[in-house]
Amino acid sequence: MKSFRIVTWALVAIVLVGVGYMTWQEQKPGSNSITFAQIGGPFTLVDHNGQSVDQTMFDNKPYALFFGFTHCPEICPTSLYEMAGWIEGLGAEADKMGFAFVTVDPERDTPEMLKDYVTVFSDKITGLTGSEEQVQATVKSYGVVAERVALEDDDYTMNHTASVFLMNADGTFQGTIAYGEDAEVAREKLSNLIAVGS
Repeated sequence: MKSFRIVTWALVAIVLVGVGYMTWQEQKPGSNSITFAQIGGPFTLVDHNGQSVDQTMFDNKPYALFFGFTHCPEICPTSLYEMAGWIEGLGAEADKMGFAFVTVDPERDTPEMLKDYVTVFSDKITGLTGSEEQVQATVKSYGVVAERVALEDDDYTMNHTASVFLMNADGTFQGTIAYGEDAEVAREKLSNLIAVGS
């Protein structure tokens, strides 16, 4: 019994040391990590109709954001196709939240291009772009990876985070839907998000 207590307290000590180290890593100067509570925040962008918008565009509803770009060969069209499926599966409940596609490639993704792109999938998805500075600020606040990768003939592509970010009506981070996640699981996450936001 005594040895069991010793082992138990040793494990507790190890866990506490590990948590303390991770917290220190997150807080030390120069750290690029972003904590759960830090994901998201206010943004100023331009919607696919050319109007300046911010996080209030969702009218105090929970919302789902996907970061990508229109020249994306596979992940982005697949993710938007899946999002359109979730919207259809939610039925009237889908009107209780917002859905947006935020470009990580504002150099090429104009409002007009985004409108042509996202409306192919669903008229409930809003395309968002902006200046390089506006987009980079939004990308950073969500902890999104977005890296330009050079291709031949002076062309380029973008490596980027492939998850959908789920946000409460107050702009706090609720969770993610992973790329390729089961459709029923994804819809359940959205239903839970709507329930929390109601």
